[in-house]
Amino acid sequence: MYAHLITPEIEELVRARDFVTIREVLADWAPVDVAELIADLQNEARAIVFASLPKDVASETFSYCDFDTQQDLLHELAREKVAEILNDMNPDDRTQFFEELPANVVQELINTLSPEERSVALALLNWPENSVGRLMTPDYVIVKKHWTVQQALEHIRQYGKDSETLNYLYVTEHGTLVDDIHIRELLLSDPAALVSTMMDYKAESLHATDDQDTAVAMFRRLDRFALPVVDADRKLLGIVTIDDVLDVAEEQATEEMQRFGGSAALHEPYMEATIRDLFRKRAIWLVVLFLGGIVTATALTYFERIIDSAVILAILLPMIISNGGNSGSQAATLIVRALALGEVTLSDWWTIVRREFIVGLMLGFMLGVLGFARIVIWAALDGTFGIVSILLGFVVFLSLVAIVTAGAVTGSVLPLVMKWLGFDPAASSAPFIATFSDVVGTIIYFTIATMLLAGVLL
Repeated sequence: MYAHLITPEIEELVRARDFVTIREVLADWAPVDVAELIADLQNEARAIVFASLPKDVASETFSYCDFDTQQDLLHELAREKVAEILNDMNPDDRTQFFEELPANVVQELINTLSPEERSVALALLNWPENSVGRLMTPDYVIVKKHWTVQQALEHIRQYGKDSETLNYLYVTEHGTLVDDIHIRELLLSDPAALVSTMMDYKAESLHATDDQDTAVAMFRRLDRFALPVVDADRKLLGIVTIDDVLDVAEEQATEEMQRFGGSAALHEPYMEATIRDLFRKRAIWLVVLFLGGIVTATALTYFERIIDSAVILAILLPMIISNGGNSGSQAATLIVRALALGEVTLSDWWTIVRREFIVGLMLGFMLGVLGFARIVIWAALDGTFGIVSILLGFVVFLSLVAIVTAGAVTGSVLPLVMKWLGFDPAASSAPFIATFSDVVGTIIYFTIATMLLAGVLL
């Protein structure tokens, strides 16, 4: 829904203090659409519209609001309303909100919670940052293996409304996870059948101390909506649902793209980042890349005599060495993503290098033929076709084959090296690979030119 289209009408109702109409207008709106509308309003109007929402809708809407809007609402709303919202929020959404706030503010808000919700909030926040424990919710449904299907369904009807999801039900014994069952199996089974007849004792689970990256990988591998979370003794602590994992995956992908583009990762949306943060995140890499450019310029000085003797070599230089960076960036992009998805590991390094070497040769040969044709055809059109143009064409051909191959191999190896050293593979950014390829490409190009054109142009 395009909430911004109705924003002027809502603002008019706010000015008229027509709370009844506001509630009626928003009655059929999904919480995510209400959150979009509230984000478009000014602070006072935000609080008025939010206060008009029913309690159950308000807490869900709050979880969909961006962090800045959530902060504005906390400042505008009465303490009692804030307590009502926080107590009614899903525990995992509340934890995510608390993680963004200063410790003193979190403590103040936790004090507004009921004793039961306060205990839950503190238990979740007690897990390490970026661990699965911070993502989980204790709202799930347990069934017993000696129950009949009818008993299990009655239990779900009674307690299921408070569960985060009902896709899976969890079988426990003395608090220990035994198995999980898809609700579809219950619905399609004989009411008199025992729950134990549907169990295979193969429940996949996450550990509360696992890194959140592990959760992303497991959800991707198993294609699940929810997974149980256990401790070292397999005691069931909670569940993690796909919506929270998707948030983590989106954050990972964003940071990966930023690093690969030659910038440190931003930990907030672009429009919320300060000028100082934007400068600081990008300055370091730009300085590193600039130093790489200095190395390239230094390499060129060693071939100054050759350039003076054959200016055409300098003219063709950008066309040739840029392809090394391009092929390297392509290879690095593929390998970084393959590492992130678990498609390749460090043990596959030789296979990767061999494949990229072959692909690099093929790509280099293709571009080399085009480069050779460019030199020969232009020389023929200018009436200067001869042994010099043919040799120059071979310089371009061999240089492209060597440079593109070197770029592909370098681009595939660097992410693996970064992974082996314990760094983020995405830090082997495209600009860094391009700069490295420029240095290597310059040396390769002029070395080949010196070998083939000695005594002819040089």
